[in-house]
Amino acid sequence: MKELSYTIHDEDGIHARPAGMLVKKMQEYASAVTIKNGEKTADGKKLFQVMKLGAKQNDTITVTTDGADEDDALAAAKSILEANL
Repeated sequence: MKELSYTIHDEDGIHARPAGMLVKKMQEYASAVTIKNGEKTADGKKLFQVMKLGAKQNDTITVTTDGADEDDALAAAKSILEANL
């Protein structure tokens, strides 16, 4: 299991476009992907769950990957988050 903490910088927080990009990319991996914002948890491969996290600017989310390709999945998630949020 690998974990990444990331603070949202985008003034709109996690909105549809970056959430969609993240979910679409995470669906390419066999590993389980979980995203947490405070007490809320989402399956990183399900768009509506990620949107329901309600992550706003300056919130710190935690992305956890667990599985055979967890390193690659986490690297991809980090890349998308840094480029879009």
